[in-house]
Amino acid sequence: MKQEPYILRDLFFKHVGQTSSSPLGLSIVKAEGVFLYSDTKRYLDFISGVSVSNVGHGRREVIDAVKEQMENYAHLMVYGEMIESPQVLHAQLLASILPSNLQSVYYVNSGSEANEAAIKLAKRVTGRRGLVSCRNCYHGSTQGAMSLMSSEKFKNAFRPLLPLVEHITFNDIDSLNVITDETAAVIIEPVQGEGGVQIPQGGFLEALRERCNQTGALLIFDEIQTGFGRTGKMFAFEKYGVTPDILTLAKALGGGLPLGAMVTSNELMKAWQTDPPLGHITTFGGHPVCCAAALASLKLLLKEKWIDEVERKSLLIKKLLSSHPLVKEIRAAGLLIAVDLKDEKLAEKVLYLLLDEGVLTDWFLFQPTSFRIAPPLCITDEEIMIGIEAVRRALDKLTL
Repeated sequence: MKQEPYILRDLFFKHVGQTSSSPLGLSIVKAEGVFLYSDTKRYLDFISGVSVSNVGHGRREVIDAVKEQMENYAHLMVYGEMIESPQVLHAQLLASILPSNLQSVYYVNSGSEANEAAIKLAKRVTGRRGLVSCRNCYHGSTQGAMSLMSSEKFKNAFRPLLPLVEHITFNDIDSLNVITDETAAVIIEPVQGEGGVQIPQGGFLEALRERCNQTGALLIFDEIQTGFGRTGKMFAFEKYGVTPDILTLAKALGGGLPLGAMVTSNELMKAWQTDPPLGHITTFGGHPVCCAAALASLKLLLKEKWIDEVERKSLLIKKLLSSHPLVKEIRAAGLLIAVDLKDEKLAEKVLYLLLDEGVLTDWFLFQPTSFRIAPPLCITDEEIMIGIEAVRRALDKLTL
């Protein structure tokens, strides 16, 4: 039943739990391609639901797959008990594009859950309890995933959290000495997302892989933001030539529906089955409707040339924007882009100016001087031009 926007807004603030004191509060009635539509305005989506909508909005292939699956069946039984066609076919296709040590997929509902599963599996397999993550990392907001953060601002109100967590510094090879034979796993984003798009340099990931090999620690790559073409390769680890022991996925995985996954070897995955059995369980993980959407989305990414065009489109954005006097630096891993203004207040103000210009973008948890550009991969050059012209107009207003 359709409600007037002002009524929905009142109900939103009255009944829907809020995560901040100033949510955007946009009332969107339709999304198609790279645009979101309210009753009165069109917004260019320069954020993709935070790297979710890689194939864009309203793709007919995804919609048809969801409809067809709903007509067949939705939830049947807790995860892992039934043979569900969308789940099996998606796992097969996903495994076919991954290395030989990443062939077994454990489905969950979100990125946080995927990372929870990964660190649990690492502890179970190694018998160790120590964990290592990066400063300025973000792996989720559940208590285990939150324990991996370095930011006391986000963690302190929720203690006690997991003990025995050490931190390394991204791109600092010397800091890898904290990884020891007591470390169960190192979990890291191959490109730091909430850290403001920090790119691996100087052989850092290679040195990390070698340190894990030396100590027997498992290497977990969190590709929740970077996966499914965002960086110009299907997965960022392909771009940097380092393969993890465990891969975690979510966001774009579900083609717009909630889905997460932990991927590892068949040998490691067997550890869930004994000592204790049901070592990790989930009710809705791998929901058949979500897996149908995921399968359709992955087929689209493999069929279309979008990923091949990511680097060129990234360079186009940098070319069009880097000459603005307020732009001090642009860091890009494909279409995951941080525009650094070197001023926290300017970066905050520009987000609202961009909304006025009809462009939706976002900020970074641990890089407050930057704002994010991460459009759907299907964005055209013309749509990029529209967006960057709006960004430049918004930046011009900051200088007035």
